[in-house]
Amino acid sequence: MRTSNPTLNDSVFERSRANALPGATMTLNGTVFKTGVLTLLLVTAASWTWKIAMGDTSAPEWFSKAWTFGWIVPAVLALIISFVPKAAPALAPLYAITKGLVIGLISAMYERQFGGIVLTAVMLTCGVLFALLAAYSTGLIKPSENFKLGIFAATMGVALFYLATWVLAMFGIQVPGLFGNGWIGIAFSGFVVVLAALNLVLDFDFIENGCAAGAPKHMEWYAAFGLLVTLVWLYLEILRLLSKLRSRD
Repeated sequence: MRTSNPTLNDSVFERSRANALPGATMTLNGTVFKTGVLTLLLVTAASWTWKIAMGDTSAPEWFSKAWTFGWIVPAVLALIISFVPKAAPALAPLYAITKGLVIGLISAMYERQFGGIVLTAVMLTCGVLFALLAAYSTGLIKPSENFKLGIFAATMGVALFYLATWVLAMFGIQVPGLFGNGWIGIAFSGFVVVLAALNLVLDFDFIENGCAAGAPKHMEWYAAFGLLVTLVWLYLEILRLLSKLRSRD
């Protein structure tokens, strides 16, 4: 098994399988339920900060600081969960809540600039999720090893590129073109959206294989957390793509 989602990888299930107790193993239904719980927590938290941000006329003054420092807590939680999967049942809900608070602020920022963009992004994210889930469940999409390797390499490449641009931005160096609303920037965002969507397919495959391998029960929370990470990534990339398209009008 291979997935480009850094929170879901082969070694995690291999290490956890040895600790599984009889009758307390990971199931597909359990993973789906926990994914729903985490998604509900994230959406609820996002709705709360969304209402505050949209109702505060001075919100733009604190958007940037909240956006910058708001990533710290969920990022730390994500790192802990990634290295200590047993902590997922306790920390994954906290991750969903803290991440949701940030997502609500980001969504409000985009909504202030482009009215209606958030609803469109949410609908597209849900549409992509259910379309790919249906395609995977019916066997229309079955990722091969070469397919997985290609998506893994592309995702790591994008992650390293984002990291490099973040470091360069700290020194006042901006990467032209790819983050603008020109056709090159739009094409790049479109590529990343497709890449994020394909990661969902790999996550579905990995979760199915993890259930078949008899991973311990706490891995349901871990797998749900990993899937939520991909969904948030997909939503944010769709938001970015739509904003580039809307800014050209």
